[in-house]
Amino acid sequence: MQSFIQLIVGLANPGKEYEDTRHNAGAWFIDMLAEQTHSQLRLDPKYHGLHALARVDNHACHLLIPTTFMNRSGQAVQACMNYHKIAPGSILVAHDDIDLPAGTIKLKFDGGDGGHNGLKDIIRHLHTKQFYRLRIGVGRPTHSKDVVDYVLDKPSKADRRAIDDALIEAQHALPLLLVGEPQKAMQLLHTGKE
Repeated sequence: MQSFIQLIVGLANPGKEYEDTRHNAGAWFIDMLAEQTHSQLRLDPKYHGLHALARVDNHACHLLIPTTFMNRSGQAVQACMNYHKIAPGSILVAHDDIDLPAGTIKLKFDGGDGGHNGLKDIIRHLHTKQFYRLRIGVGRPTHSKDVVDYVLDKPSKADRRAIDDALIEAQHALPLLLVGEPQKAMQLLHTGKE
């Protein structure tokens, strides 16, 4: 069955040293989805990333974690999108967001990059801002100049628990998005009610 969202991307930096850092929160979402749907993420050079075709609630969709560095994420998204002829409006990009408290998740369509290098590169490669974003709150550092160190650091145990719980909530809202009910998905995520 064709789904409304055909490609879900989780932004990350490659390598063991970044695996558990806040900047990789998007990849945590994809890892969870792959596990839940028993999908095997495999390195695929043509997509510059780890890729799987998953069945989420009877809907087939592509899962992708770019293996490029964050500021080159657009290369992977564009390669997968072009290969499978997916429109930008059918893409959901999961990414860390320092403007939201840890454990808060928001779904939005369109908008700027909010200073996020991964989003910046995707917008540059796709020539559009018209795609869905799953904003995963990781909290904000106390001093704005510490942003880079902060996102490349591991969250506290309590924050990681809050983020993981929020990612589970996001999984519950995903079926609504897959059937083309973005407003309902947003309502469920933002208020806890359908």
